[in-house]
Amino acid sequence: MDKTPGSRLSRNRARLGYKVGYALSHPHRVLPYLRRAGRDSLLRLRHRGSHVAYYRAVMASDTARSPLAAVGGGPSPERWLAIGQLQYDYLVGHGLTPQDRLLEIGCGNLRAGWRFIDYLEPGHYYGIDISPDILIEAKKTLVHYGLQAKLPHLTPVDDLTLDFLPDRWFTVVHAHSVFSHSPLEVIDECLAHVGRVLAPGGFFDFTFDRTEGPEHHVLGEDFYYRTRTLVRLAAEHGLDARFMDDWEQLPHGQSKLRLTHPVPEPGDRPAGPGTTMAG
Repeated sequence: MDKTPGSRLSRNRARLGYKVGYALSHPHRVLPYLRRAGRDSLLRLRHRGSHVAYYRAVMASDTARSPLAAVGGGPSPERWLAIGQLQYDYLVGHGLTPQDRLLEIGCGNLRAGWRFIDYLEPGHYYGIDISPDILIEAKKTLVHYGLQAKLPHLTPVDDLTLDFLPDRWFTVVHAHSVFSHSPLEVIDECLAHVGRVLAPGGFFDFTFDRTEGPEHHVLGEDFYYRTRTLVRLAAEHGLDARFMDDWEQLPHGQSKLRLTHPVPEPGDRPAGPGTTMAG
């Protein structure tokens, strides 16, 4: 059952009243916010018309300052490890097996990815990210944990069309804190193509910042969506969506959806070859 406080879910962080109230309650955060707002305005102007190019520049700036903070959770190594462990434990507890082929969209510096790489069979982890800078940090993480023999694939991308990946190949697709930084057209692009690479019986788990009020964004970086908006968008691309209630009980502020191909009705013609996910 969803126990997320209704007041938090109804906030509109883009409203001036909310910003003023937040500033009065957290005066030490005003100056960092203004600095970030100024930087983001400059980057949006420089990369106007392309959210991916804009956010790639944001990631380059954040990574230069702190690779740990760039992927969220603050610059604390302990927090970095804890959030990665949370993702890993949840996915393993909800069906991931060593034999699965995992595509991680927005793999970052392998906050959770290094655990997945260690768990999966060699060559079964594929990580993509729009930021070359954070992927350099990912390679450092790989070396730090001595996982070179697991032969993970780490690839920079310009979009989320997934056009270089094979059909029906991945039994699990995972995106943590990606759609929380994406406008709807980027999410739509991903959902339009992820079904092609998702194997029959597989699933796509992603987190998002949920609101029960007006959908909004802050600084063009943080986007808040109603659940039904994303469920409807998935359906438009032929995918079933399930809200993962038990994720809400964990110490993480976002919500989670699981997308799957519709289950064939009895007597329907098989969809074709592919690996079926157990669990």
